[in-house]
Amino acid sequence: MQQIQNVDFKILDFIEKHMHSVLLDNTMPIITQMGNKGILWIIIGILLIAIKKYRKYGYMLIFALILCGIIGNLTLKPWIARSRPFDVEPLLQPLLISPPKDFSFPSGHTMASFASSFVIYYMNKRLGTLAFILSILIAFSRLYLYVHYPSDVLGGIIIGILMGCLSIIFYKFVSRQIKKL
Repeated sequence: MQQIQNVDFKILDFIEKHMHSVLLDNTMPIITQMGNKGILWIIIGILLIAIKKYRKYGYMLIFALILCGIIGNLTLKPWIARSRPFDVEPLLQPLLISPPKDFSFPSGHTMASFASSFVIYYMNKRLGTLAFILSILIAFSRLYLYVHYPSDVLGGIIIGILMGCLSIIFYKFVSRQIKKL
C-alpha cells in the first residue's frame, strides 16, 4: 500500500508543479462541480426516463448510479477509510474547493461519471464518447484539486464501468423475465 501511495504522490506532485495555471485553477473547480453528488448524471437519467424512446437507458443509468452509491460510497469508502491527499501531505497553497468530508477511495465523482458514460455509450456511441470525455475531465479535476489520489480515480473508473455494465446486464435480465410472464 505504501508503494502505491508513493506513486500516487509522485503523480500529484507532478500535476501540482507542472500543470497548474490560472486558467486551470479557475476551470477545474467548475468541472469537478459538474460531478458533485452525481447530480448531472441523475438529471440526464431522469431526462432519458422522460423520453419513451430512451426510457430503458435512463433506468440503466439510474440503477448504475444506485449501485455506485451502495458499493462505492456506502461500502468501500468507510471500509477502506483512506485519508485524502490534503490530509496526509498538505498543499503549498490552499485548496481551490471546500475539502470533502468523506474518505478518499474510490473517487465517487469518477465512479458515477464512468458508470453513467458507460450506459450512455451503450445507448449511443457518439454521445457516449462525449460523456467519456467529460468523465475524464471530471476525474482529472479530482487529481488537479488534490482531493483524490490517482489510485482512487483509477478505482473509480474500474468500479464505475463495472457498475454500468452490471446495470445493463441486470436490465436485460429483468426485461427477459418480464417478457416470459
